[in-house]
Amino acid sequence: MSPLTNIVPSAPERLHALDAVRALALLLGIVLHATLSFVPASPRFWIIQDTHPSLVLGLLSFTIHVFRMTTFFLMAGFFARMSFHRRGPWDFVKDRLQRIGLPLVIAWPLVFAPMALVVIWASGFPNGGLTHPTSSWLPALPNFPLTHLWFLYVLLELYVAMLLLRAAIVWLDASGTFRTVLDRLFARIMRNPLAPLVLAIPIGVAFSLDQRWISAMGVRTPDQSLVTNAQAWIGFGTAFGVGWLLHRQADLLRILERRWLWNLLAAIGLILISYLLAGVITSAPGAPRLPFRSDTLRLVSVMLYAPAIWIATFAIIGVALRFMSGFSPTRRYLADASYWLYLIHMPIVMALQVALSQLDWPGLVKFDMILIVAIPPMLASYHLLVRFTFIGVVLNGRRAEKRILPQGGIATA
Repeated sequence: MSPLTNIVPSAPERLHALDAVRALALLLGIVLHATLSFVPASPRFWIIQDTHPSLVLGLLSFTIHVFRMTTFFLMAGFFARMSFHRRGPWDFVKDRLQRIGLPLVIAWPLVFAPMALVVIWASGFPNGGLTHPTSSWLPALPNFPLTHLWFLYVLLELYVAMLLLRAAIVWLDASGTFRTVLDRLFARIMRNPLAPLVLAIPIGVAFSLDQRWISAMGVRTPDQSLVTNAQAWIGFGTAFGVGWLLHRQADLLRILERRWLWNLLAAIGLILISYLLAGVITSAPGAPRLPFRSDTLRLVSVMLYAPAIWIATFAIIGVALRFMSGFSPTRRYLADASYWLYLIHMPIVMALQVALSQLDWPGLVKFDMILIVAIPPMLASYHLLVRFTFIGVVLNGRRAEKRILPQGGIATA
């Protein structure tokens, strides 16, 4: 075993930062989905195209899409190994079925039905409805509209894959030699400033082999099928595995903390260039025309976008470790609430997008209105219906306790 293995308990304060990163990835998903009706695109790719598209919101959507899910699955791998070693194999399986499997089974019909109604409503507008006239939202195996809950399905797949892989390695590597070599190799990669480029190779190869890939779509998500595509397995599976290995040598997190500024600056540069290049490839309105073949542009886009995924992921984690390692009641509350908010947000955001789509207001104003109107009631529903109830136990593994402050104070968590 590596001498850096299992040092997490010696630095528990860092877990506040990582918990914040995981919550941020979920909350940014709400922001991302709220931008989609304003993204300048032809043809339309969302259920409604707002009458006032915004280049700023297009860039925001593109930026979040680059790193969000890779960051989430890296954190999922990190916390999965932590939970596995705290609980043991069987309790880990039961915990994952309760907190991931059960919400998927229960939440899907509850959010899918109103989402379908919103799509029907949107179809009444000339710029709304299904993006393909022949497509259908009705489940038909293996095609299945997992919608924004696809990440729960993929998480369950990754848990199974990792448990099987771990069992095979433990059985074949009784002496621990292979795991020691793997730890040393992983540590050597992470200590190298070019680590994001190395980790980007698998997903970069997957992008380059997909002739239809453009950077605007990022990693193909399996939101419409129960058969997870290769890009999702490679991209998110790599992130999950890196998180699992990172927990084995958590001291390597200090490297990401030290490099936060360089990674952040590099990520901003790569994302901006990738965004401009995506506009060129997709012939977006106002995009410049370059004298290069589309295949060449796509290859250049792959070489920029794949590293941007990992550099931005490391930047976000590094920033959190640098500035959010201490305990914050507000961040902890939002971290607890983020799972519930993400589960329920989609039909609410979609309905607001349709309701505001025809108004003659600037896109940024309507985007702000969507978040201002949507988030407070969702937070209230979490506090009243989830935090202190059995639903909170299912989602967060515990029920928050109400405490009465002395001298007639109000009830708090």
